[in-house]
Amino acid sequence: MTTGDSGHVAADKARRRVEWLAQAGILTEALPFMRRYNDKTLVVKYGGHAMGDAHLARLFARDIVLLKQVGVDPIVVHGGGPQIGQMLNRMSKESVFVDGLRVTDQETVDIVEMVLAGSINKQIVASLQSEGGQAIGLSGKDGGLIKARKLQRTTKDPESNIEKVLDLGFVGEPYDCDTTILEILRKSDFIPVIAPIGMGEGGETYNINADTAAGAIAGAAGAKRLLLLTDVAGVLDKEGHLIPELTVSEAEKLQEKGIISGGMIPKIQTCIEAVRAGADGAVILDGRHQHQILLELFTEHGTGTLIRAD
Repeated sequence: MTTGDSGHVAADKARRRVEWLAQAGILTEALPFMRRYNDKTLVVKYGGHAMGDAHLARLFARDIVLLKQVGVDPIVVHGGGPQIGQMLNRMSKESVFVDGLRVTDQETVDIVEMVLAGSINKQIVASLQSEGGQAIGLSGKDGGLIKARKLQRTTKDPESNIEKVLDLGFVGEPYDCDTTILEILRKSDFIPVIAPIGMGEGGETYNINADTAAGAIAGAAGAKRLLLLTDVAGVLDKEGHLIPELTVSEAEKLQEKGIISGGMIPKIQTCIEAVRAGADGAVILDGRHQHQILLELFTEHGTGTLIRAD
């Protein structure tokens, strides 16, 4: 070995030592947080860009499996709006939206259930299992998990200013969650993957917003955290800076002031309702970047906006 070669070997060893020390530092920082979440339930709403990007989807599956392996009990609740729209187009079924909600007649809800509880759900299950986990696909109809009723919404006629009730068909909202099946799975190695479909008192099927379904499950299960993966960094202040933590009353005041507005309002409401129903906290995370769940849970600073009780 020449002097030059021995120098390269020494430099390579030094570089690897620095990397190993960095990894050890990461593990040391993460360990107290792993203890905090050991044997605790986390409900993760999975959708948006995180689900639509193949690379991020693979990393998401890997992170969820890792959580299970270190003693956390993750529950995945997924959306699928774009995939539903694609299937409806393929079947020449027009999508009609009112106030951002898809009008869902009987034929449409059958297609919604097929896509959500069928292809999407099983793709996520397969992804988790390909990363070494054990997963089981469910919908809110299984085990009476999500009991739902018809969503009631009103709108004002812009000309007469008269309020009228919107008929959105089989769009529902949860009114009760029976988490028995989740408690059974919690004692196993299986990760529940839940499609946001609920069942009415008469056995009818309801399409439920995935954020809403995840929030209802998190509250009923007394989850340590509800994590909403979104396409935004979290709640921003007037200057555009991330707000790392808010109490319920603080979040409501920001809504009153208009700082929280638009599409962020229903997400904040989901977080607030989940906390009031029994979840320890709810976090809005940016699903456009990798490992956001791990960074939020296992680092001191976190990455999103945490909503907690007053």
